[in-house]
Amino acid sequence: MEERITTAGVAVRDGMVFVAHREKGGSLSGKWEFPGGKQRWGESDEDTLRREYMEELGAQISVGDLLAAFDFENNGTLYHLRAHCVSFITEPMKLEVHTESGWVSKEDLRALEMGESDSRIRDFLLHSLE
Repeated sequence: MEERITTAGVAVRDGMVFVAHREKGGSLSGKWEFPGGKQRWGESDEDTLRREYMEELGAQISVGDLLAAFDFENNGTLYHLRAHCVSFITEPMKLEVHTESGWVSKEDLRALEMGESDSRIRDFLLHSLE
């Protein structure tokens, strides 16, 4: 079975959480997510998150501590997901693979339709914020 490392960046500011809504098409079609993506050969988690946030949102970020890590399987590939705390250096300026993005409250975060891996991050995050 193929294995890949994937990352997610979780930004929390003033009790609000940053999320983005994926455009239609692909495995996360129309769902909300914590932005991030698949690691390229030789990249660190931090490099991957900085690249993905710049490519997808036009935003510079700083990457902090590991928040959560777990494995999941999708289409015959075993993914090792690593979710890190991130902070914005510059605010998002574009949407390349999302239809919208923004800050949501904990209550609103609970109601968002997310993919399985992002739901697990959300559940961990909500539990840790209480």
